[in-house]
Amino acid sequence: MTDTVTAAQTPTGQLVITQLLSYRLHRVANAFERSAALLFRREFDVSVGEWRALALLGGGVASTTNRIARLAGIDPAQMSRIITKLAERGFVTRSTGPGNSSPISLTEEGRRKYEGLIAAARARNTAFLAALTDEEIVHLDSALEKLANLAISMERAARAEAGVPGAPDTADAAKPSVV
Repeated sequence: MTDTVTAAQTPTGQLVITQLLSYRLHRVANAFERSAALLFRREFDVSVGEWRALALLGGGVASTTNRIARLAGIDPAQMSRIITKLAERGFVTRSTGPGNSSPISLTEEGRRKYEGLIAAARARNTAFLAALTDEEIVHLDSALEKLANLAISMERAARAEAGVPGAPDTADAAKPSVV
């Protein structure tokens, strides 16, 4: 990123937010999400939240509102509204069950929408990875895994210290949101 300030450019001891790894990762993730949102809205008439729900359902990763919300990094109440909208549009069906644990599945129309979306996501992913060498991809994957595990550990420790229940599920939290 061209506007990131390096340590050599700052006065000793002064912390600049643009130096923080979390800030830099957040900026990259936001840029990924904004470009995905524009593409998915223009080409498929779905929001990023709808895309994430369809992707998680289509990939067989999740089948309830709560699980989809957790994996997509979206508030369960918001995901419930997203699922309702997808059902109204004929992309998903809900089976009967208690609250947000009702099984959800793609309709035939939802499956077609998912196939188009996943093809576009694969093309975007290929374009992003093409900017890196094979060695850089291996290092990036390793670094992201280490950072995710550390972030989860730090969150658990902070929750325990604050007495806040609901530590993240390592298997879910380490998985990136689908964009």
